[in-house]
Amino acid sequence: MVRLMHLGVFDANSGPCSTREGVERIGLLAEELGYESVWVGEHVLVPSPQVPPSPLAPRHPILDPLIGLTFVAAITRRVKLGTGIIILPQRNPTVLAKQVASLDVLSSGRFLLGLGVGYLEPEFRAVGVPLEDRGRRSTEYLEAMRQLWSADSPAYDGKYVSFSGIDAYPRPLDRSGPPVVIGGHSEAAHRRAVALGNGWYGWGLGLEQTEAAVTSLRRAGESVTRPAGLGTLEITVSPPRGHKLDAGVVAAYAELGVDRLVFLAPPDCDSLDEMAAFVGQHSPRELGL
Repeated sequence: MVRLMHLGVFDANSGPCSTREGVERIGLLAEELGYESVWVGEHVLVPSPQVPPSPLAPRHPILDPLIGLTFVAAITRRVKLGTGIIILPQRNPTVLAKQVASLDVLSSGRFLLGLGVGYLEPEFRAVGVPLEDRGRRSTEYLEAMRQLWSADSPAYDGKYVSFSGIDAYPRPLDRSGPPVVIGGHSEAAHRRAVALGNGWYGWGLGLEQTEAAVTSLRRAGESVTRPAGLGTLEITVSPPRGHKLDAGVVAAYAELGVDRLVFLAPPDCDSLDEMAAFVGQHSPRELGL
């Protein structure tokens, strides 16, 4: 018997899902088939020509994650909406806090805010943000955003962001803000997830990699103070593209302590029909979950 596992589907704003028809079809299908969540990724820019470690060809279409999820929020009622991830240091934190609060309100609190620090130097250079200090910058940005969501008199004074004497409404439906899911595979990302996140997201991880990450997260929990208000760290993982997916695989991830699996379509999934077929074949109903 597989223990309770949340299932989500990724790529809802990319490739064949980067059109109005694509977002609508996959968003509605995921909700109809019982998926817990729909997830989208982000790269504002990618190198052209493609060079490692860029994951996308220069002309690969990918919608802005918040705009894509706002569209999904408008056509659905139950499915949760996750970013996996937004590249936090490339965003203005006060503007992002407003956008996140707006989406949280319009989705009736269904938003899961996945954040990461990024890794593509050409993307950072083009946006005008240095790559080197992205970890520290991300920590400040998230702390500042939470001030705007929850403080009676929002104020923050850091190296990268500073404000006082301002306010912004509407606030997220939960006064502490939407659940924050911290992405990243490094020990620093694991410590950041324990210290600042409601959850952690590992992208493209097989079982052995997942086991190592869970072990690292537990070590981080022994050395980093976790605020009581964040609750138990929820673990989300996307198995690699093309990875065999069935109830046995889901059970194996669950045994490692994973709370949510977010499926990635195979690399040769080039059409909307193929994407819809993949979503249907791996739904909670088809897997007996």
